[in-house]
Amino acid sequence: MAHTVDDLNAATPAQAQALLGDVYPQAPWVAAQALESRPFRSVADLRQRLRQAVDAAAPEARAALVSEHAGLPQPAGASAEETARLAQLGAAYADRFGRAPIAAPRGPRGTALDGRQLLDDLARRLDNPPDAELEESLRHVHRAAELALRERFGEPALGNHIWDWHEALSAYSDPGYAEKGQLTVTYLTDAHLACARRISEWMRDCGFDEITVDAVGNVVGRYRAARPGAPTLMTGSHFDTVRNAGKYDGRLGIFVPMACVRELHRQGRRLSFDVEVIAFAEEEGQRYRATFLGSGALIGGFKPEWLDQKDADGISMRDAMTAAGLRSDDIPSLRRDPANYLGFVEVHIEQGPVLYELGLPLSVVTSINGCVRHQVQILGLASHAGTTPMNRRRDAALAAAELALFVERRAASDGDSVGTVGMLEVPSGSINVVPGECRFSLDLRAPSDAQRDALVDDVLAELAAICQRRGLRYALEETMRAAAAPSDPRWQQRWERAVDALGVPVHRMPSGAGHDAMKLHEIMPQAMLFVRGQNNGISHNPSESTTSDDIELAALAMLGLLDALDHETTT
Repeated sequence: MAHTVDDLNAATPAQAQALLGDVYPQAPWVAAQALESRPFRSVADLRQRLRQAVDAAAPEARAALVSEHAGLPQPAGASAEETARLAQLGAAYADRFGRAPIAAPRGPRGTALDGRQLLDDLARRLDNPPDAELEESLRHVHRAAELALRERFGEPALGNHIWDWHEALSAYSDPGYAEKGQLTVTYLTDAHLACARRISEWMRDCGFDEITVDAVGNVVGRYRAARPGAPTLMTGSHFDTVRNAGKYDGRLGIFVPMACVRELHRQGRRLSFDVEVIAFAEEEGQRYRATFLGSGALIGGFKPEWLDQKDADGISMRDAMTAAGLRSDDIPSLRRDPANYLGFVEVHIEQGPVLYELGLPLSVVTSINGCVRHQVQILGLASHAGTTPMNRRRDAALAAAELALFVERRAASDGDSVGTVGMLEVPSGSINVVPGECRFSLDLRAPSDAQRDALVDDVLAELAAICQRRGLRYALEETMRAAAAPSDPRWQQRWERAVDALGVPVHRMPSGAGHDAMKLHEIMPQAMLFVRGQNNGISHNPSESTTSDDIELAALAMLGLLDALDHETTT
């Protein structure tokens, strides 16, 4: 029979140590130290206290903990080739780090890892610096402890169910990718339409009162309030993907609120407001040169000229919509009246390494960063690499390199700003020619428009100064300007209270990536919740992952937010 946190809090020291002592095998001191902080508010709180005990330990004790847990689980159904490759990687790991590798005994759902998952994880970790790999190994120790706690306190049933939805939906993929086992779902393909049908079926099973597919292809589920005419809380995210994608980007923000409605329906409970869950049809801009088609349509941002865009096969968006049974003439009618809405909330996988490195399952988003992008051309003088003295050169590439280093320093000095030179080329470059031209991109982001604009101003001023000093010319084209979307303070506080109620530390951070919430921000208050990603937070990649334990916490946080909002609006 599963224990409860109340059981643990009420236990004698000896009983409590017996219950937790082997959660970290060969290291009973971890449980002993964590138990000094009783009472625990929840199993999630207990997990954090155990982790904190390890974090506070001396370096020698942390290193010993890794050594004591070293070893790889036996992967399920591994082929002879995979087994041999694992042995090779294990030997390479031991040569690099001086110890055997370690991995949690089971995967993100608590089921056995397959050989491919283990191979991919170990190959990735071989590139880690030694200090980073020690921390990564400790995370695997903590994950093993988390799985051990399941055996004592019960499975994350809600999280498992949501995790299974992701797996089932990932069976649909576009031609050319499905055959290679890759996940790609672009706007209005057969796979995309199959996803929409499957989401509609699951919404029906969850107990939604109304399920429709609107004129832009969004799947819209509505769970009615206890009384007619009540206001609406909107939530959701997108179900299209990038090419060769992960399974959780966007879709987590659909399935978490669907599970919440399923739980409300199971309880026979109605709230004081409607819950509208929207699976947005398009956000990624993969098939056509337009993004946020789904959420943009709800704010009146769908541009009619987009209908004439053609994909790589020459199929116009208009024709794709017609073939899917959608009426593009009805898109303007999708615009929502903000007077009818309480706001918009979105759950999303973090898509970065911060929560993974901090060991935290959730974070409240403070703002979605504003972004400015430029294409830059620097013009100097191409000249002979052997005969042109260093002090006579007008080297366009070195000017670009100097600016790139300035971007790195300037963004790092400014809390939560980021700057990237993601594309850089020397047209017609040659090994023995001083570059006379260099082209590159600038992507500058910050949590507020003022902070973003100050960053942009400083970078462009430095560009001008570098070119003047080096005797160069430059041309500049601004290709994108997106406003920051600060979270509404009241909605952010609601998320914070919901996270705190779980016994989880309340962490706050901005989002560097764009989300559907930034479109809804234009007409109604919004706030987001991030969920930790595994594998160092990688996203837009098949290795994107999260655990059913963290998903469960996200769903419980959302249920807590709905419950608190229901109390607010009825008192």
